[in-house]
Amino acid sequence: MKKIASYLAIALASLSLIACRSTTGNSQAPKEKVTVGILQYMEHDSLTAARKGFEAELKKEGYISGKNLTLDYQNAQGDQSNLQTISEQLVKKSDLILAIATPAAQSLATVSTDKPVVFTAVTDPMSADLVQSLKKPGGLITGTSDRASINKQVDLLKQALPKAKEIGILYTSSERNSEVQVKEAEKYLKKAGYKVVKKGISSTNDVQDATNSLMKTADALFVPTDNTVASTMTMIGELSVEHQVPVIGGSTDMVDAGGLLTYGTNYKELGKQVAKQAVKILKGQDPAKTPVESPKKLELHINKDLAKKLGIDVSHLSVK
Repeated sequence: MKKIASYLAIALASLSLIACRSTTGNSQAPKEKVTVGILQYMEHDSLTAARKGFEAELKKEGYISGKNLTLDYQNAQGDQSNLQTISEQLVKKSDLILAIATPAAQSLATVSTDKPVVFTAVTDPMSADLVQSLKKPGGLITGTSDRASINKQVDLLKQALPKAKEIGILYTSSERNSEVQVKEAEKYLKKAGYKVVKKGISSTNDVQDATNSLMKTADALFVPTDNTVASTMTMIGELSVEHQVPVIGGSTDMVDAGGLLTYGTNYKELGKQVAKQAVKILKGQDPAKTPVESPKKLELHINKDLAKKLGIDVSHLSVK
């Protein structure tokens, strides 16, 4: 009887240990309901892809909309005056907010005094005054940058168009992320021996005239990951075919809409990346000590259909 009792005691102890391990193993699974706000600056494929990637990764991490997650998605439609009001509303109702694009991140950073914010589709969070440093943001806000390797894009331009001499740059003069990229692109393009002509725009109304003007003399156009330009890439692609002037740079989504090629960011993957940061913060990690991340996935992306229409051989292109 003593042996049986001893065996029973060991068995019960083992079951208790297994139960404890099981409980410990599930401690990281989300239990409480959370509300996540999303502020998207405007509607275009890259920003929308980032949002969809974010939502998909949250679901993968166990945050299910309608069960333990409430998503509050708001789009400012590119209107700066909407940002302040929407930011205030989201900060009041949310446990964490995702800011998509620099203007959205800047607005939320100004408004939020106690709610964590993660950003994505932001090129230079330092110059946008969002963080104190990339390694130690130092406040309530951190996230993922979409900054791509512009020098590699210039090298691809040289491979695709060896006879090109003049490069036009189209960008929104009021977008901080665009200014940073244009400055860098101008440096690399001039270093490579190109004549550079820049055209700044203030709204989508300016895009057609500015593009036509640049394409009259330029051998190619360079575009940054610019929100206003991205929202009009279909029209820019049509003008590209009309003038037989290719468009280089921007995001992979911008290339699909009307560009020739880029070595750039996959925004859906970037959205997934920032979602992983968000989950860590929801589980207690301090955003002030959560480093800003660069894209983990950059890719050579070529619009082969457009290349045929432009008569450009892209079969030999490679990232060096």
